[in-house]
Amino acid sequence: VMVWLRRCTHYLFIVVVAVNSTLLTINAGDYIFYTDWAWTSYTVFSISQTLMLIVGATYYLTFTGVPGTATYYALIMTVYTWIAKAAWFSLGYPYDFIVTPVWLPSAMLLDLVYWATKKNKHSLILFGGVLVGMSLPLFNMVNLITVADPLETAFKYPRPTLPPYMTPIEPQVGKFYNSPVALGAGAGAVLACTFAALGCKLNTWTYRWMAA
Repeated sequence: VMVWLRRCTHYLFIVVVAVNSTLLTINAGDYIFYTDWAWTSYTVFSISQTLMLIVGATYYLTFTGVPGTATYYALIMTVYTWIAKAAWFSLGYPYDFIVTPVWLPSAMLLDLVYWATKKNKHSLILFGGVLVGMSLPLFNMVNLITVADPLETAFKYPRPTLPPYMTPIEPQVGKFYNSPVALGAGAGAVLACTFAALGCKLNTWTYRWMAA
């Protein structure tokens, strides 16, 4: 009974985290409605995707102990998001592109770290976290490139005018700290280590709770 209870808990965790990943990433890359705040949105979405990917992928990876399951988890996220985006599209939401599977290469790096360090959990947290955090904002740029014509779509689907306190300030162009990729990668590399540790801890907690 305990084995099946543990398995069911495990599958429940995977579904919950994967669904939440999908909800957080549903608009990631959809800069059509964020033309004024494109870079800000890009950075926030990159970080949210990084964290949701790594917590679920690390949990799954350490649960099975099999390198490759992090990539499988990223595939689950991708398929869920495709399904959700297709549903939105069928309801008339103006997407003109398909979300690219940006999580897969980052998850592959996580698997590679786990395999290369002979399943060392602490190396997975530190090296895996940094690699995923730094790589995903780069891959996420592919989503931005695939937007056909954001201005045309913005005019076709106008938004209400922003109140004065929300009016964006023109950024200084060319400064390193205004790079959304650098900002997303820097913040992601730090935060992803924490979330990788959380993914490992979720595993420990699950086992302890089930053993109680």
